[in-house]
Amino acid sequence: MSTPLSFNSAAANTTAAADAVACPPLAVLGRDVEVPLVSGEKVTYAALDYAASAPALQRVWDDVAAYAPYYGSVHRGAGYLSQLSTDLFEQSRATVADFLDLRADDQVVFTRATTDSLNLLAGALPAGTRVFAFETEHHASLLPWRKHGLTVSYLRAPRSPEEAVAALDAALAEAGAEAGAGPALVCVTGASNVTGEIWPVRELAATAHRHGARIVLDAAQLAPHHPVSVRELDVDWVAFSGHKLYAPFGAGVLAGRSDWLDAAEPYLAGGGASRTVAREADGSVAVEWHQGPSRHEAGSPNVIGAYSIASACRALTEAGFDRLVAREQQLIARLRAGLADIPEVRVLTLFGDAHPRVGVLSFVVQGWNSSHFSAALSAEYGIGVRDGLFCAHPLVRTLLGGEEAAPSECGAPEASLPGERSLNAIRVSFGAGTPDEHVERFVAAVRELVTQGAQWAYRTEGGRCVPDTRRV
Repeated sequence: MSTPLSFNSAAANTTAAADAVACPPLAVLGRDVEVPLVSGEKVTYAALDYAASAPALQRVWDDVAAYAPYYGSVHRGAGYLSQLSTDLFEQSRATVADFLDLRADDQVVFTRATTDSLNLLAGALPAGTRVFAFETEHHASLLPWRKHGLTVSYLRAPRSPEEAVAALDAALAEAGAEAGAGPALVCVTGASNVTGEIWPVRELAATAHRHGARIVLDAAQLAPHHPVSVRELDVDWVAFSGHKLYAPFGAGVLAGRSDWLDAAEPYLAGGGASRTVAREADGSVAVEWHQGPSRHEAGSPNVIGAYSIASACRALTEAGFDRLVAREQQLIARLRAGLADIPEVRVLTLFGDAHPRVGVLSFVVQGWNSSHFSAALSAEYGIGVRDGLFCAHPLVRTLLGGEEAAPSECGAPEASLPGERSLNAIRVSFGAGTPDEHVERFVAAVRELVTQGAQWAYRTEGGRCVPDTRRV
């Protein structure tokens, strides 16, 4: 299995070019949905906000629909539907383990999403654990560690993969030299949800382990675009969300080593997590908790969510990740070339334009407020993107360098820090279900808006920029 670490962009652009041409976009729900424009016309919607929530694969939807009549309670039920649902739930766990290439003694815990997974892990860390995270992380992997008994070190945004590895090495060496240094955990993203840039996960894992630390990989943006092998990357845990992996229904995964999870109090106390519960002579209640995934899956499990993730894992594997990656790299190249021809567009990057990335790219447009620009893309072209700080505020502030959002008649966000100017950017993201035409249409729309301006007036309503009923 290939991994995205140390990804060679030149090789990626030449690998399996013929396969990429022969690899059509995967069928997703909503691919033919028409949306109204402010002009009154209708167009096929161009969904280019995959980094927030990717559309569900048709294959996933069909699998769930076929199972739905057989839906039943998971675990402990004696009836046929309950037994079938339990088998399906546990088979889904095995499918995810194969998808992630887990080690033999690793476990898969089903959660609600990446955020839930990392909060679960934060609660399972031994007391006194010191956590290291770069300020470039998504809030889901930046904030869960702010819990009692944990110390967090936030490392400055690196400007190259080598700088990231060196910064972590220095921070871990300094922490290890302190008297009574306890356990340590490193949290790192696989691919940025802002720039799409791929991080040097294997090198960071090797650095962490050399200092006796463990590492958790936030693969929310990586797993939908590249194979993730826990064995080859040598990470201790990996977390991702189903809704970014073309699977709906609000499920996620935390997978990896079992020892800290088995030693921790259950994430939620309740049925399913408890093995036995008994009244004591003094009137109290004694509880023996399960070991393994059930320990942290209290309550009725989301069997449809787990099954949808497993279905998506199978669909991506069967489609061939090499072909999907090659096709996506072609789309990225088209997008970047198109935006490079528009001088007013500045693409945001930490590691430089040549660094490999997944299908996520953020930018600002000179003379435009990003909220206004995004609203015009939607209202006048039927193109859905995202604007703002993308739940990665420190990173976007660093990338914008304090660059103020252009004044606009609407959409200018409030500064979130005292004395800070208004900052926001535009993010376009895509994946295995994106037609070539959507990327081409997006570039053409950006060029037209920059050269001709918006054709309709806009106003602020409910904190959002919305089209008015009159032309400019």
